[in-house]
Amino acid sequence: MSLDPNSAPRILIVKLSSLGDVVHAMAAVQDIRRALPRAQIDWVVERGFAPLVARCEGVQRVIPCEIRRWRKALFSAQTRKEWRSFKTELQAQAYDAVIDLQGLTKSALVSWLTRIKVGGLRFGLANRTDGSSFEAPARWVADRAITLEPHVHVVQRSRLLCAQALGYELQGEPVFGLRAGAQAAVQPQPRAQNSLLAQAGAAANPFAPRKSVVALVHGTSRADKEWPLQSWIELGKRLNHSGFCVALAHGNPAEKAVSEKIAAELADAWVWPSMPLDALTDTMAHCAGVIGVDSGLSHIAVALGLQHVQIYNFDTAWRTGVNNAHQVSVYAQPTPDVDSVWRAWDALDTPVLCQ
Repeated sequence: MSLDPNSAPRILIVKLSSLGDVVHAMAAVQDIRRALPRAQIDWVVERGFAPLVARCEGVQRVIPCEIRRWRKALFSAQTRKEWRSFKTELQAQAYDAVIDLQGLTKSALVSWLTRIKVGGLRFGLANRTDGSSFEAPARWVADRAITLEPHVHVVQRSRLLCAQALGYELQGEPVFGLRAGAQAAVQPQPRAQNSLLAQAGAAANPFAPRKSVVALVHGTSRADKEWPLQSWIELGKRLNHSGFCVALAHGNPAEKAVSEKIAAELADAWVWPSMPLDALTDTMAHCAGVIGVDSGLSHIAVALGLQHVQIYNFDTAWRTGVNNAHQVSVYAQPTPDVDSVWRAWDALDTPVLCQ
């Protein structure tokens, strides 16, 4: 499909999950906006990630679904009711182009259910790329299935698919267009925030300036991606010694418990309160930087343009990691040591915030 740059096509992005993959796909939206400034872009995504997609520049309408939950009770009355409501919202608008960036059966189903304008097309992947999931219905449903080079970075995968579907050339490095909102948690006034300071009898000083904050993202969906607890503690101590307050992010009770263990060993630590994803993103946007394992929150830090070190226990940084002046991936087996991560952090340039 080759579109006139002055046209105003209606385009639907289908990228349902997971968190990191949704963030990666935001770069393709910015490419579309650059090539087709008048394009009207909607996005279908799992409800839990909808508040984040709503912060993506250029997305006009977010259509939430809950396929993950619905398939656990396919024939319940509640599921049938919610499914009908979703279909009604999905089919309220006809599209010139529907682009399935997921390449799975569930995303192919969503693509198939959409309404297409006369002359409109559904696009999808024709093949699996290295390290990514792919299911045959994604190819069958597409009016045009696009073949990509298998060895491709996950961000570039979505960018290339959209460019080939809509007929434009990619330009420059990825820009994610992730906006920070106004729901950030408020950093506590300087005070004895943990057991070490409390044991030393440290008192609050309401006139003390707030320190710059570096967030540590230790939580991940896979245990084999984790970094050792003692390494986080040592890294936190080095950050404290360099004048930073250490913020500790978490997404569930188990991760919060780890955050509290790390904070208990540090002189200046802030365990973030439990927050929804949009508030967590807004809070992270105010940080001076982030150091984290390969996880959705780490990829949000990248999209926000924050100074960032990503820690990898597997040689998969080529596919999902970063490497530029203010964001870098560190890989070693079984895990990178603290010195390697610290050298990477120390070598970073000043970041460009919130692209």
